[in-house]
Amino acid sequence: MSKKPNLRQSMERDRRKRKTFRQAMEKELREHKSSFLVFSVLRIFILVALVRQIMLKNYESAFFCVLALVLIYLPSWLQVKLRVELPPPLEITILCFIYAAEILGEVNAFYVVVPHWDTMLHTLNGFLAAAVGFSLVMILNDSETLTFELSPFFLAMVAFCFSMTIGVLWEFFEFAMDAFFHTDMQKDTVIHTIRSVALDPTHSNKVVTVHGIREVLVNGSDLGVGGYLDIGLIDTMKDLLVNFLGAVVFSVTGFFYARSKGNKKTPAQSFVPSRKSEAQDYLKQARQTGGWKEKEP
Repeated sequence: MSKKPNLRQSMERDRRKRKTFRQAMEKELREHKSSFLVFSVLRIFILVALVRQIMLKNYESAFFCVLALVLIYLPSWLQVKLRVELPPPLEITILCFIYAAEILGEVNAFYVVVPHWDTMLHTLNGFLAAAVGFSLVMILNDSETLTFELSPFFLAMVAFCFSMTIGVLWEFFEFAMDAFFHTDMQKDTVIHTIRSVALDPTHSNKVVTVHGIREVLVNGSDLGVGGYLDIGLIDTMKDLLVNFLGAVVFSVTGFFYARSKGNKKTPAQSFVPSRKSEAQDYLKQARQTGGWKEKEP
């Protein structure tokens, strides 16, 4: 028997899947006026930046523009694919975070020219990652097949640990990029005092302190930075510290949110995703409209 009809059916099924998913994405993007407005404005800004970087033949920056353009669709894609509902404040914050990190930070060099830009983003990342960790447990606990009693303290602790794990993994990524691809994601810090047992001539593990460093010679030439160059350690520890602060802020507010069972208004309330209702499940609606009979995942 010929397999061509089966192949055609498979191709037709894939086409219908893509069509229904696109329809669901279009509805998802326009679900909330506030987040759609922010999405539309940022998309225009990114496209303008992309065209400009291509005209300047700055293809590395153009890559960051393309990456940002893809990433701003990610919140809606996750909502459709995972059937979760992101509150507009959370979705808007994620969109602005992507724009601030990729376009302002990388393309426009805000990481270098704007003081503490990286610190601000890492603090926000700690807050957002804690919100994700908190919501993962909340959504799992709302499952019809698996429900268990969780204390508010446990939920807050999970959110905090999840956020710190994400922060540590990101620092691993930065170190790997610097080590293997010769980038400078772990920004260096100019310091004027060093303390090291490596400078002890007696090799007896005594700390030798050098104060007032104003110049460092490398191969006979002054680096011209006005001090000793720390290669990433201070930046890494600072990033983890502000990630810690962001995680603590959300975990504390998440604790009170969980203790009140969602009834008490806290900053966490606007950043906790939930399961989609039938009216919000646009993928299911698109499948039903198109006569799609395939079992839901």
